[in-house]
This record gives sequence, C-alpha cells and structure tokens, in this order.
Amino acid sequence: MNLFTQPLHDLATQANKIRVAKHGTKSYFVRNIQLNCTNICIYDCLFCAYKRKSGEDGAYFMSVDDAVEYVATNAGDAVEIHMTGGIPANITLDYYVELLGALKKNFPDKAIKGLTCVEIDVFARRARLDYATVLRTLKTAGLDMLPGGGAEIFAPHVRNKICKGKLSADEWLNITEIAHNEGIRSNATMLFGHIESYDDRMNHLEQLRELQNKTNGFNAFIPLTFHPQNTQLDHIKKSTAVDQLKTIAVSRIVLDNISHIKGYWVMLGESIAQMSLYYGADDLDGTIVKERITHAAGATSREGLSGDDMVFLIQSAGLTPVERDAYYNELKIYA
Repeated sequence: MNLFTQPLHDLATQANKIRVAKHGTKSYFVRNIQLNCTNICIYDCLFCAYKRKSGEDGAYFMSVDDAVEYVATNAGDAVEIHMTGGIPANITLDYYVELLGALKKNFPDKAIKGLTCVEIDVFARRARLDYATVLRTLKTAGLDMLPGGGAEIFAPHVRNKICKGKLSADEWLNITEIAHNEGIRSNATMLFGHIESYDDRMNHLEQLRELQNKTNGFNAFIPLTFHPQNTQLDHIKKSTAVDQLKTIAVSRIVLDNISHIKGYWVMLGESIAQMSLYYGADDLDGTIVKERITHAAGATSREGLSGDDMVFLIQSAGLTPVERDAYYNELKIYA
C-alpha cells in the first residue's frame, strides 16, 4: 500500500517515533552560505524560475575572483559553502577545478558542498571522461560533498516532461553511487508537488533507499516543495501544508536508513519547517545568507536567517538546537 494514502496523523505518529529513536530531542542546523555562481543555463526545466539565457536581461556569471570575493564578504562564521547554479553552454570542468582550488585556499576551514550530478554528467561528456575521473578531479581540487540536486523526480514519464534533456534517473543514481564509492558523501533530494503522482514519489524514495543500502553514502534527504510562480508550470497550485508534512513523514518512514531528514525552511516557510520537526524532520538546514533560486519562484520566506533565528525556531518548538558542521559533527548544543 502506498503510504501517501494513509491519514496524516498516523504517518506523523510513526515518523516522529522514528525521529525520536534516532535523535531524541535534538534538531540540527548549520551556519552556511549559498554560492550561486551563475543563473545562465542550457536546460529549459519547466519548474525553474531562476534560469536565464546568455545575454538575457538579468543573466550573470561570476568569475573565480568574483566568487571568492562574494564568500569573503558574506560568509561570516559559515562553516559550509553550498555551491549551486545554472549550467552555461561554455562551462568547463577546468573552471570548477580553479574555483574549488581558490575557495579551499582562501577558506580552508569551510567545507564545500557543491555541484549536482547534472554538472558531473555535462563535464564528463564535454571532456570525454568517465564519471569516476571527473569526481576524483573535483575531489582533489577541493570538493567535499554533493548537495544531491538534479534528482527532481525519477519517474521517466514525468522527467521527460519537466526536465527533458537532463540526465536520466539511472544516470543520477549511477553518478551518486560512484561518488559514494570515491569517498564523496552526498545528500539526496526529491522535487514534489508538480505533475508527479503519489506512486512516483514512492518509487523515488524506494530507489534512494536501495542505493543507501548499497553505499551508505547519503547524509540527509531533502524533500523540495515545488514553487510554481514565475515558472512554466505556474498554472499548478502550490503544494498544501498537509501535503508537505505528509511527504516529510513518509520520507522519514521509508528512508529509515538515512540518518537525517531536512525540513528545508526556505521552501517550506519557517512555520511549516518548524512543524516538520514533529513529522519526521530533524534538520532545518542552515542560515544560507542569501537564497536566490527558490525566491525567484516566489518563495515568501526570508532570504537568510541568523544562528539565533535557527535556535529560536527549534527551541520554541520544544526541542534542543544542535549546531553542526557539514558532516553532522555536533559543534554546540543549546540548552
């Protein structure tokens, strides 16, 4: 039976029981910064409001020096750099090797979580290299982990409509497995609330569970709520709070072999993210500083939060805030 058809209360009870067994009253957050190097992209994903074509009004591309300056100016006490963005027609592996090296040189104390399997696939095809070679090259340059983006929804019939031309689900899973085998841990994601079905969601979760059983390389799973505003799917109504909380609860139940489930406050909004801590989520992600991608699609959450904001959200939910690093090592427990 598909768990998504079960009553929300029943799912919440089961998911919260798993969460408490794994983490007790602890809920995690990280001081991080998002680095979006470009919004120029060759793909035309129907769900994306962030992308621009080269030369289009609002399009931008950061040089390596620009990116280093942005982090230096804005990172503050962040311990993690979350690097993501578009894929321009002329982007190369060499650019990211240089960028990763510069970031590691200038910010040796910050972990770099960046690039999705989509970029890895593009780099491999353009440089005529295998995935393992690309991943080893990036790891040597300074890449610490993958953020897990580009998974969208694995169902081929949906994927072919919303992100036609991108790598397939099998390729995403293959690249992720190779990364894990190369010692590069990652997160996993699922974009939901667009044209997919409950069965598509369950299939996605089950494939992630199978891969985790093989590699044990996922740090966290992040259900990503689709925001339709300013996208080519803007006729779709945004997922309801019930649907969002149900998806988090089902994720916690199915993915009991992945330690952490995120209630990503940027996409959920602060209130629903706070509620998600009783529906299976144990991590609210991070401070971020300035989030661009979801806000381009109409997100009404703040662009960034302070460490004090994160502590308040968790404490006011009656739970124990734990400040962590990118690897889930505990840095500070707030009584």
